[in-house]
Amino acid sequence: MEPVELRAIVADLASRLEDARTFLDVEGKEAELVDLREIVSEPDLWDDQDRARSVTSKLSHHEGIIKHVADLDRAVEDLGVLLGMAVDESDAEAFVEVERELGVLAADLALLERESLFFGPYDDRPAILTVSVGAGGVDAQDWAEMLLRMYHRYIERSAFTFEVDEYQEGEEAGIKSATLTIRGENAYGTFESERGTHRLVRISPFDSQARRHTAFAGVDVIPQVDVEDMEIDVEDLRIDTYRASGAGGQHINKTDSAVRITHLPTGIVVSCQAERSQMQNKAKAMQLLVARLAEQARREQAEKVASIRGEKHEAGWGRQIRSYVLQPYQMVKDLRSDFEIGNIQAVLDGDIDGLIDSYLQWRRAEMYEA
Repeated sequence: MEPVELRAIVADLASRLEDARTFLDVEGKEAELVDLREIVSEPDLWDDQDRARSVTSKLSHHEGIIKHVADLDRAVEDLGVLLGMAVDESDAEAFVEVERELGVLAADLALLERESLFFGPYDDRPAILTVSVGAGGVDAQDWAEMLLRMYHRYIERSAFTFEVDEYQEGEEAGIKSATLTIRGENAYGTFESERGTHRLVRISPFDSQARRHTAFAGVDVIPQVDVEDMEIDVEDLRIDTYRASGAGGQHINKTDSAVRITHLPTGIVVSCQAERSQMQNKAKAMQLLVARLAEQARREQAEKVASIRGEKHEAGWGRQIRSYVLQPYQMVKDLRSDFEIGNIQAVLDGDIDGLIDSYLQWRRAEMYEA
């Protein structure tokens, strides 16, 4: 590779690193570290273990990002110096070393750039993901179960963990709905990409004439919110208990301990049947309710802002975001980012990293164009 090309690549890496520094708000994180370190030094911090874990996790995350950026800064600078020496001395071996270091540095920068895609205020929260049946009858119920399996497979191949909070099987096949709480680094930021309506086109296995059918399933994703963050009047709640049932495997406890909570002013209904006792299920259902009420408040605020701006498009939930076509050709297409994958079986087996990354890049572009 010619020296001019190498200089251009080094300059491009430096520019990309500066963009990543801006998106990651490194200066803001450095300022926040001062407060976080003061909190960590408090002698009674671990009296509240949840708060302590949250603070120490955030401190570790900020320190890791700041160190990663600083290390890359030094690496880019050192590479520029090495390239200058190679040019001055016409050192062929030094040019080979520069090219090798460029590859290593580009891969490391790509990891930082992916981290910069998680900039939302709730991206680091656990995600509450609900898959529910849409239009399409039995095919839609089967499709909802296929989506749930896709997410299970994706989580199994990642560092995320999940709990099943609610599971309702369909009458003939598939499921009516299922709710998972997913934990891990940037869980909500990752799974937010899945919120919306998912469309499947295939030859229906439930049609004796083997005709092509279209089925829909809805996916809702909200960040988990601490119960203490919202005040709820107990008089506004109707709490029912029932026996859990359905194909939930070891995650579902088939006893009379399942709990359903209805928030009467809004009509929001949540349920939990995964825990062993009614008290545990009630506590988890309250967590789900708080998260849904908080999300509703955020959406109402977003709609108010959109009406002031005069925006006409429908936001978020309810939009068709992705099509999965099995017949007459095979293609998965995200309708927001226009990202396409031909290997639909791999996607249904949980290989959705490309779809998630394309959404995150689209989300960032949309924010900066707004």
